[in-house]
Amino acid sequence: MKAKVSLKQIERYPVYLNVLLSLRNSGINKVNSRLLSEALDVSEEQVRKDLQIVSPNSSKPGCCRDVNLLIEHLKEFLGYNKVNKAILVGVGHLGSALLSFKGFDDYGLEIIAGFDIDPSITGGFVNDKPIYSIFNLDNKIKELGVDVAIVATPREVTQEIVNKLINSGIKAIWNFVPIHLVVPENIIVENMDLARSLAVFFHKINKK
Repeated sequence: MKAKVSLKQIERYPVYLNVLLSLRNSGINKVNSRLLSEALDVSEEQVRKDLQIVSPNSSKPGCCRDVNLLIEHLKEFLGYNKVNKAILVGVGHLGSALLSFKGFDDYGLEIIAGFDIDPSITGGFVNDKPIYSIFNLDNKIKELGVDVAIVATPREVTQEIVNKLINSGIKAIWNFVPIHLVVPENIIVENMDLARSLAVFFHKINKK
């Protein structure tokens, strides 16, 4: 039976991975719970519990783990070893930046195409990714064989676009628009709420 994983743990695992990648780049091949606990500001016991879920190798207090092995276990657990192909809808400033960001490859996400309504953009490329007309959305999604979409459209048209995406076979949506999406229960939605993140950020600043 698989161990139950909390949302807080899921949020910590990419941080563990980033710390471990930094250690490996620095030539460090072994790591203990104390170092990771200091990096994530959690207890050593919590670190051991977190890593026990993703790694079949048990760890005792004071023992070191293999950095490369932990990296592979974390990537496997997080699904980064499997390439998930996606499209992006809304090639404005944010959409163009997302299409140009090369770091997604390290996390198992490959954006293969963009869609927009602007004829001055469609037919061209951003970071070697073709930009298609939104009016060809349904046919192109079937042609490309993707079921993941990133949405960075103007707020007033987002729900309409999401409806079209779902009707075209999209099963998972990464939403960068500050709007509550109404979707069927079987559709996965992850909201990237920049406003919420900024609110938390400024709250921390103002507490100093």
